[in-house]
Amino acid sequence: MLNEKVAALLNEQIVKELYSAYLYLDFSNFYKEKGLDGFANWYRIQAQEERDHALLFFDYLHNNSEKVTLGAIDAPGVKIVELGDALREGLKHEEYVTGLIHTIYAAAKEVNDFRTMQFLDWFVKEQGEEEKNANDLITKMELFGSDARSLYLLDQELGARVYAAPSLVLD
Repeated sequence: MLNEKVAALLNEQIVKELYSAYLYLDFSNFYKEKGLDGFANWYRIQAQEERDHALLFFDYLHNNSEKVTLGAIDAPGVKIVELGDALREGLKHEEYVTGLIHTIYAAAKEVNDFRTMQFLDWFVKEQGEEEKNANDLITKMELFGSDARSLYLLDQELGARVYAAPSLVLD
C-alpha cells in the first residue's frame, strides 16, 4: 500500500501527463495549420509519449493496489503566434513537469518509499532528455528559422522522427 500523499500525487500526475499530451497535440495542430508537417509530426509524437507516461503512472498505481481517480483535463491555455512560441512554451512546460516529478520523488523519499523512488528514477532521467530536446529545438529555430530553406530542412528533420514507446518495467 502506498503512502496516501504519494498515491494522491501519482494520481494527479496522470492528469498532468494527459494535459501535456493535449498541449502538444495543440502545438502539432498549430504547426500543421502553418504547413510545417515536420514540426507537427514532432509534437504529435510528443503527445503520444506524454499519453504513455500517463499510462505508466496509471499502471503503477494499479500494480500497487491503489485506486486510480481520473480528473478533468484543462484545455491548453498557451497562446501561440510566432513559430518559436510553441518551442519556448514546450520548454517551460517540461521544466514544470520536472518540478512535479521532483515533488513526487521528495514525498516518496520522505516516507522511505523506495519502490516509488525507483519507479520515478526513469522519469527523472526522461525529464532531463525532454528539457534537452526542447532546448535543442529552440537553438535550431533561432539559428535556422529565419531562413526559408533552412526552416524547410529543419522541418524535414523533425518529420523523420518516429514514435518509440517507453520501455519501463513496472512492479
